[in-house]
Amino acid sequence: MKLTVFGATGGIGTEVVRQALRSGHSVTAVVRDPARLPVEDGALEKVVADVFDAEEIAAYVKGADAVVSALGPREGGPATVVRDGAAAVRWAMRETGVRRIVLVSAAGQKTAPGDDPLTRYVAKPIVQRVFRDGFADLAAMETVIRGSGLDWTLVRPPRLVDKPGRGRYRRGVDRNVPFGFSIARADVATEILRAVPDPLTFGHEVWIAY
Repeated sequence: MKLTVFGATGGIGTEVVRQALRSGHSVTAVVRDPARLPVEDGALEKVVADVFDAEEIAAYVKGADAVVSALGPREGGPATVVRDGAAAVRWAMRETGVRRIVLVSAAGQKTAPGDDPLTRYVAKPIVQRVFRDGFADLAAMETVIRGSGLDWTLVRPPRLVDKPGRGRYRRGVDRNVPFGFSIARADVATEILRAVPDPLTFGHEVWIAY
């Protein structure tokens, strides 16, 4: 596959790039600073572009089999970075005829079927207050994507940890994973790449956790 990855210099995005290349895919990584993506490969193209400039990024979306967005809220950055990035990507995909997109959201951002009582009534109310602005940005991004007409999938991890991926984790489609409180960024990337070619995830949320 030919993938275009946004947010490629973040923890999840870098893992998506690494794993995609190991699996034999070609990757276009749209970044602000190529030096922040410590990956080199003949099948990797690093391009500098403004993710909020829909016309500029359309050139790097064109011809892709799928788009991956690992954009996340920025501490101290614009309060709508994820929403605005998604809106620009949506325009670029519509303009170039690319339909498939997988995006990272967050399990803590909303309640859902499958929530255990501890998660629903204790953990989520706390994290939703702490990360109120970032979660609002993610919710706005989801509204943009749900109304896009694209073949979208949202991947919802819980607390992210910087540990080697296990390669095994629990997953639920449109429902949370009970008592699943953490997952490695590498395993989130694994699930993203698993979901990309799977039509059964089109228009659905995939919740993952250990």
